[in-house]
Amino acid sequence: MTLSSSPAFTVRDAVYEVLRAFGGTRIFGNPGSTELPMFRNFPADIEYVLGLQESVVVAMADGYAQATRRVAFVNLHSAAGVGNGMGTIYTAFKNRTPMVIIAGQQARPILPFDPFLASEEAANLPRPYVKWSVEPARAEDVPLAIATACHRALQAPCGPVLVSVPVDDWDQPALPVPMRTTSSRIMAEPEAVAAMAQALATCERPAFIAGAEIDRGQAWDEFVELAERHQARVFAAAQSSRCAFPEDHPLYMGVLASGPEGVVSDLAECDFVAVIGGAVFTYHIDGQPPYIRPGTQVFQITEDAPSAARAAVGYSLVGSVRLALRQLLDHPAAPPARPTPARPPLPPVAEPSSPMTVAYALQTLKEVRRPGDIIVEEAPSARPVMQVYLPMVAPDSYYAMASGGLGFGIAAAVGVAMARPEQKVIALIGDGSFMYSPQAVWNAVQEDLDILFLIVNNRRYGAMDRFGKVLGFPEGEVLPGTQLPGLDFVSLAKGQGCAGERLEDASQLREALQRALAMRGPYLLELVVA
Repeated sequence: MTLSSSPAFTVRDAVYEVLRAFGGTRIFGNPGSTELPMFRNFPADIEYVLGLQESVVVAMADGYAQATRRVAFVNLHSAAGVGNGMGTIYTAFKNRTPMVIIAGQQARPILPFDPFLASEEAANLPRPYVKWSVEPARAEDVPLAIATACHRALQAPCGPVLVSVPVDDWDQPALPVPMRTTSSRIMAEPEAVAAMAQALATCERPAFIAGAEIDRGQAWDEFVELAERHQARVFAAAQSSRCAFPEDHPLYMGVLASGPEGVVSDLAECDFVAVIGGAVFTYHIDGQPPYIRPGTQVFQITEDAPSAARAAVGYSLVGSVRLALRQLLDHPAAPPARPTPARPPLPPVAEPSSPMTVAYALQTLKEVRRPGDIIVEEAPSARPVMQVYLPMVAPDSYYAMASGGLGFGIAAAVGVAMARPEQKVIALIGDGSFMYSPQAVWNAVQEDLDILFLIVNNRRYGAMDRFGKVLGFPEGEVLPGTQLPGLDFVSLAKGQGCAGERLEDASQLREALQRALAMRGPYLLELVVA
């Protein structure tokens, strides 16, 4: 397909035709002076979504791209704007989110003189946390560079890319970009799949580790079928940013440990381990080898070749998770009859208390939320409790950040809600996390999005307290820089036009959640927890 041209066809015209070809109906941005010519005669069929800080802009685009499975387009100011967005660019890179960042740059004739607002090494600034970055050599090369960026962003593993565009390029004449289609799915070698199928068919106690690529790659049904066929224990990968297996399923064993000794312990009974759509393994806690019990066969299926290269043990198959799972399901090797493995004991029922516990809050949310509601989570201290008391049970129902960097959740929830207007989005956010991107509440109000901002307020960076115990700090010691007294989240929301309430009484929780979930539009509910 060749795009249409006109006598006055410019770089700007060509770029907007590229965006349309890739489904770009929105641009998430925070513009500066070096981007303004991009918006001359701004097209009516594209919405500019203004974010009030660059990290918010990138995180909104991240949530939107994940929920639509299309490339998201971001507009950032030169140097300082890209710098402000780097934290959430890093998160988008770890989330494997397809994103094209179009960054401003000063005019070409004055670049040699270090002008105000110039980015001295624009292509190097975001590295290594973009898949590709470029400042085209000529103005007429800009449209092709952005088309190339779209293809690169969408090729597995997906990720953000950046194109730096000097301010004087937009009005220059250009030719239309011939559009084409590329496939990003790679099939694993049949011989490697056969070897894995044979090992799986002859083992006695298999275990599967479910990574985020299962949900991202729409391989949920195939993975559940394979696990059930082989009666395999299923663990969620540590630090996974998506739900890849129904967490109320009889085969679900919980989240795999995030330290070498814990991994060995969790998998001690297994003679076959398959890591599907994730790393072998994701550690957060130091430890010593062995990385797996001696004699255990380890296989990995991933679209991420660098992840396969880093794996400490095992045999890695590089390719589409969905295609590989279909190959395994079609393989003639018949699995032996295996008993269903015993599940871990159910957690105790959380009881109301004053102040309420996180467990009681999330247990109640589980009971009242609707099946189609989407959870976007950034509550690090509550996540271990959430994994027990608020199981995720459906594909495309859970989004979190894979980077460990705060500031993603509130804004990503806005992006997800823009992509899924027919569903309620519940942004489950810690009090510390909220303060990294509170400006995103304004976007929820401006777009009239159906979001419940559910703030879990323990008045501290609780995850730091928990990790301090792992590192051997004495019980009860108050770590410096971890306390967050005096924050009023309801007032912060109301100042941006969003109604809300603060709740301390556990006896009122169920009614408050039911009321908030029944509302249409943005609402904030702050829960004061122990």
